[in-house]
Amino acid sequence: MGITSSSARRRKTAAAAVAVAALGLTAVAGTSAYAAATADGTAGTTATTSVGTVVSVGTTADRSAEVPAAGVPAAPGAAADRSARGVPAAGSVPEGISRLAQGTGRNVAITIDDGPDPRWTPQVLQVLRENHVKATFCMIGTNALKYPELVREVAAEGHLLCDHTVDHDETMDHKPVAYQRQQILDGQAMIERAAPGVPVSYYRAPGGAFTPDSRAIAAASGMRPLGWSVDPRDWSRPGLASIIGTVEGELPARPTVLFHDGGGDRTQTVAALKEYLPWLTSQGYTFTFPDRTTP
Repeated sequence: MGITSSSARRRKTAAAAVAVAALGLTAVAGTSAYAAATADGTAGTTATTSVGTVVSVGTTADRSAEVPAAGVPAAPGAAADRSARGVPAAGSVPEGISRLAQGTGRNVAITIDDGPDPRWTPQVLQVLRENHVKATFCMIGTNALKYPELVREVAAEGHLLCDHTVDHDETMDHKPVAYQRQQILDGQAMIERAAPGVPVSYYRAPGGAFTPDSRAIAAASGMRPLGWSVDPRDWSRPGLASIIGTVEGELPARPTVLFHDGGGDRTQTVAALKEYLPWLTSQGYTFTFPDRTTP
C-alpha cells in the first residue's frame, strides 16, 4: 500500500506476529536457497510523491544506495558486512525498484494492495473482469493465510501476486536486517502456502519504505522490488472526485497505478476503478504488468 493509516496498521503488528509464531514460519524452509539466487542488475534511483509525481531520488528509507556507481569501488569491508547480515553482495541481484509498466507504448499497470479481503477483493475482481484487465495484487501474508481461497481466485483469473510482507509493518525499514528478512520471506511463504505452485513475482515494501537490504533480499528470492508512479491515496478515502482527478491527470510514461482492496472501506476504490478503467481504454492504453527488467 502507499501510505496507510499508521496507527491502525501498527496496532495489528503484535497480533499478527503471534499468528506468525504459531504458524512456525519465522524460519521459512528454503530461505538459504532464496538468498543464493543471483542475477545481474543495478539499483533504481526514481521514486514518487504521494500524488504520483515522479522525482529522481529514492524513498526516504532508500536514499542511501549501497550499490556503488560504475567504476567506484565499494568501501572496504562492505561486502563482508553485507554477507554477515545475510544479504546478497551489492550488484549480485537486480535490486532496482520497478515503477514502469511492461511494454514500450501506451501501457499501464494496475496494482492492488493490502488484501485479500472477503468484502472488497471480490468486488475489485469483478470490476477487473468486466473491463478485461489483469492486475498485480500485493498481498499481506496474514491475510493470504486467512483467506487462501481468495488468493487462489486472484491467481486463477490471471492476475499476478506480490509479497507485501507478513503484517504491513511500516516501520520495518528502521529495524534490523534479520527482521526485514523475516517479514519479506515469511510473507512470500504465506502467499505461496495459500496458493501452492503460484509464483510470487514482486515485493512491495509497506509505505514504499524500501531499504537497500530489503531490495536485495527480495530480488535474491526471485521478486522484483515494486514501486508505483501514480498514487491517488484511495486508502485515505479522499472522495471519488479526488481519486479520479489524480489518476486521470497528466500520467507519466508507462504508469504503475496504486489502488487498494484491503485496510478499510474501499467503496471509493471500487467506484474509481469502474470509472477509471474504461477511461484508460478510451485513451488507447493497454493493460500490462509491472516491468521486471532492471531499471
